[in-house]
Amino acid sequence: MMAADRDAAPPKARGIRQTMSDLHTWAGLLVGWFLYAMFLTGTVSYFKDELSQWMRPELAHQSAAPDPAAVAQRVASTLAVEAAGSPQWSLQLPTDRINVVNAFWRIPAPAPGARPFGEAAFDPATGERVAARDTQGGDFFYRFHFQFHYLPAQWGRWLAGFCAMFMLVAIVSGVIVHKKIFTDFFTFRWGKGQRSWLDAHNALSVFGLPFHLMITYTGLVTLMTLYMPWGERIAFQTPAERQQMTAQLNAFLPPGKPTGEKVPLAPIDAMVRQAQQRWGQHNISRVTVTQGGDAAARVIVSRGEAARVSMSPQYMLFEGASGKLLDVRDEVGAAAEVRGVMYALHLGRFSDLQLRWLYFIVSLAGTAMVGTGLVMWTVKRRQNLADPARPHFGFHVVERLNIAGIAGLSVAMTAMLWGNRLLPADLPARAEMEIRVFFLAWAATLLLALVRPAKRAWIELLWLAAALLALLPLLNALTTARPLWHSIARGDWVYTGFDLMVWALAALHALLAVRVARHRPKQKAARKGRRTVAAGAVSEEAA
Repeated sequence: MMAADRDAAPPKARGIRQTMSDLHTWAGLLVGWFLYAMFLTGTVSYFKDELSQWMRPELAHQSAAPDPAAVAQRVASTLAVEAAGSPQWSLQLPTDRINVVNAFWRIPAPAPGARPFGEAAFDPATGERVAARDTQGGDFFYRFHFQFHYLPAQWGRWLAGFCAMFMLVAIVSGVIVHKKIFTDFFTFRWGKGQRSWLDAHNALSVFGLPFHLMITYTGLVTLMTLYMPWGERIAFQTPAERQQMTAQLNAFLPPGKPTGEKVPLAPIDAMVRQAQQRWGQHNISRVTVTQGGDAAARVIVSRGEAARVSMSPQYMLFEGASGKLLDVRDEVGAAAEVRGVMYALHLGRFSDLQLRWLYFIVSLAGTAMVGTGLVMWTVKRRQNLADPARPHFGFHVVERLNIAGIAGLSVAMTAMLWGNRLLPADLPARAEMEIRVFFLAWAATLLLALVRPAKRAWIELLWLAAALLALLPLLNALTTARPLWHSIARGDWVYTGFDLMVWALAALHALLAVRVARHRPKQKAARKGRRTVAAGAVSEEAA
């Protein structure tokens, strides 16, 4: 017996690829539903400005961006009244993609528990608040992408960073695991169950691999001072050094102390025109005023982001009372410039229409990559279940979260757009009600996923998403004065492109629903000593 034990071969050690395979699987699964939501809402955010236009149909079609200097003067006059006494207010000027002026101002003495700032959208033509429905527009999806809305902003950003780090681990370990990853990119086998899901996952991964690495890493870098503040604290120890760092990273300089001497602001349009002479007529992005109406007032006119792959701030600083140019910041330090480039690469705001579409397509492929990885986990393990009709608790949880997290998110996002058209225009807190429609619809999809057989839940939610998307242009035609044919006639490509895009997405969801309905999983022979499951039951439960 002892001799036999000595002669027995030792267990084979696990190699690096087997270890990385486990790491890749669990790194992707544990935060996969958060990553899918981050990818999908981030993908939509590349067209958030166009989405915001669609969600305010009362605003007229804008064929060209208005003169920034004239718009800045109109809105500044309004804010001098609405934000009187504010130590700082700022307005984002319209562009060919943004047809409103978005402004915010700090409230000097907010009520306990109230927000310390106000914000509103203004009409560039009149300088008054927009006469349109209250909505967060595409900014909701943008902020949900890294803050998850109902969480406190800092907690949401920490969670987003945690998920991004897991994503980075999953990407690197996935490259190590798939030694033939580039060969597999050109291989796809339809109707092969687990093999098909793996082929799709590999192809989508390789298709956007450089983009996925870039977008994940730059997402972490944009919030590096939140995740790793120690270097900043060591490098910038005095208030003066921190103020200098703030000036390099953004154009929101801290307000100086007011003198108490009331002095009206010099004409804002004259300051903007000086910046236009330096950077171009339509390359001005923002005007920020500190201590407006006081002798200590300062005005900052910031350069736009067009034609430069960096979001490091470039601005001109003026004395508010006289309009005198005090300083020009065209250059920043190397570290701030690197951070600006990383930030710009992540957001893609520098891009023209063609490059923005490329961002959208590759990011959509990244969303599908995460989704196929989540589904593949259940497909692979279903074959090894003793009784697929009664899976263990862990498998059941993953399967139902997949249904609600993937198909349910499409339903929820489209439901919010339906809410934008159907909720009364004068409803109090209307923007928040649209967001509640999103979360209530998403919760309803989870409930359906829990009570329906898995395969039926997939099919029903995919068809529901397809129907909601396909009917959205019809709803828009019935509830607004901007139907598709009207938009085409007027050359309104924002509304035209939106309708065509949702129809394309409806077709995609319908195709997925048909594929799931036609799928017939292969049956394995029952293991000895275990109950054989009827083929119909297995087919009914398979996703």
